[in-house]
Amino acid sequence: MAKITKIGQKGLDLIKSSEGLYLKPYLCPANVPTIGYGNTFYENKAKVTLKDPIITEKRAVELLSWSLSSFEQYVDAYCIDTINQNQFDALVSFCYNLGPANLKSSTLLKKVNANPSDPTIRAEFLKWNKAGGKALAGLTKRRTAEANLYFS
Repeated sequence: MAKITKIGQKGLDLIKSSEGLYLKPYLCPANVPTIGYGNTFYENKAKVTLKDPIITEKRAVELLSWSLSSFEQYVDAYCIDTINQNQFDALVSFCYNLGPANLKSSTLLKKVNANPSDPTIRAEFLKWNKAGGKALAGLTKRRTAEANLYFS
C-alpha cells in the first residue's frame, strides 16, 4: 500500500461541509476571526481580522488548499504510514479544526499509531466536541462524520 500524504476528495468535502463557506470575515464559535472555509490566517501568515475584505469562493478554495498542505504534513509526520486514505482524510479534518498540538497529544493519535483498526478510536474522535468547555452540536456532528469517514 502506498503511503498517503495528500487529502482526498472525501476529506476535502467533509472539511468544506463542516466549516461552511463564509466570504466575509466572522467570529467562529471559539471567538477567532475566520474567513472562507475556516481559515484564520493568510499565506503571508497575517491573521484574519473582522475588517478584512470580502473574498470570492475561488479565493476561499485557494486559502483552504494552501492551509491544508501544512495539516497534511502534520498528519503524515505524526501517524504511522499504513493508514488508508479515509483514515488520513479524517485525521486531516480533525487536525485542521483542532490544531496539530491537540492531535499530537491526543489519545486518538496514540490509538491510531498502535492499531489503526481499533474500534475504540471512534470514541476518541467524539471526545473533541467542545469549544469554551461546552459541547457544541456542530462539533459533535463533525466528529461523528470524521469517525464515520475514518472507519469507512
